[in-house]
Amino acid sequence: MTAAYERLRNCYESIQERILIRPKIALVLGSGLGDYADSIQIESTLDYHEIKGFPVSTVSGHKGRFVFGYVEKIPVVIMQGRVHYYEGYPMEDVVLPIRLMKMMGAEILFLTNAAGGVNYNFHAGDFMMITDQISSFVPSPLLGQNIEELGERFPDMSHIYDEDLSQILREASHDLGILLQEGTYLQLTGPNFESPHEVRMCRVLGADAVGMSTACEAVAANHMKMRICGISCISNMACGMSDQPLTHSEVKETADQVAPKFKKLITEAIIRMA
Repeated sequence: MTAAYERLRNCYESIQERILIRPKIALVLGSGLGDYADSIQIESTLDYHEIKGFPVSTVSGHKGRFVFGYVEKIPVVIMQGRVHYYEGYPMEDVVLPIRLMKMMGAEILFLTNAAGGVNYNFHAGDFMMITDQISSFVPSPLLGQNIEELGERFPDMSHIYDEDLSQILREASHDLGILLQEGTYLQLTGPNFESPHEVRMCRVLGADAVGMSTACEAVAANHMKMRICGISCISNMACGMSDQPLTHSEVKETADQVAPKFKKLITEAIIRMA
């Protein structure tokens, strides 16, 4: 047993008795999107600081807790606030919550984030379904001794984002009349926003949206054979694509504006995934 797996087991065992349901879907809520968790049928909550050895998010606006409950009749666990690499945590800590939700029983990982639009066809307030990703600019969460209990040493990354789940998202958005863009998400370290030339680089590499999370979580989940889908809320157009300076408050403001559509889309998608 590796030290990383032993730590994961200790985290799980410290809260096992407080997990009242076995979740089928794990949902990670990005910046400005956390209020969705308050709209479900909540059975229990668990603050991150109550979990032995668990990293705690320091980002403003992130509540920092697990919410256990039901979307319609589907059991879910929701992360209201994630841990970011830019907060100074090692990558093992950043993906520990994902691994913990898998240990809780979750089979599907639904990732969301607020991201900067790199594609000129996008606009602030759009939703983008993530069809692929570029994670080369942050350390892989699989570095070091492989955790055999979780997955194989060299996992395939041909289809990180499950095609059947992606089709469900397409159909749900179509039926609700909600525009859903599609594209590739690129993760950088942050916490600074990108320079204009870095944004150009992202576009040359094939990215449609850029952010500071998500891709590393998807790598860890894919390693564990979870089924993954993801949506980026395009909170702003990236640096150099408009004259407006970028701020975190802008990210939250855009997310607040699209929250009603976001809630409808996420709920309908989860119902169809079950």
